[in-house]
Amino acid sequence: MSKRVLQGVVVSNAGDKTIVVRVERRVRHPLYKKIIRRSKRYHAHDPENVYSVGDVVRIRECRPVSKLKSWEVLAEAR
Repeated sequence: MSKRVLQGVVVSNAGDKTIVVRVERRVRHPLYKKIIRRSKRYHAHDPENVYSVGDVVRIRECRPVSKLKSWEVLAEAR
C-alpha cells in the first residue's frame, strides 16, 4: 500500500526535530459553487532541523513517531 504524499508550507519550527506544515486544498462550495480554500496543519518529523518557516516541503505518511507526529519530511519542493 502506498503512503500519502502532501505538499505544504512550513508555518512553525519551534519544536525540536518537528515542523508544522500547512497543507491547502481547493474545494467547491456545495451550495454556492464557489471555489474555496481549506487548510489543515500536520506535524512532521525533521530529524536534522533543516527547514525553516516559509519553506515549501513535501511530507509523507509514516508510522507514528509521537502523539501528534505521523508524517516525515521528504524534501523541499521545487
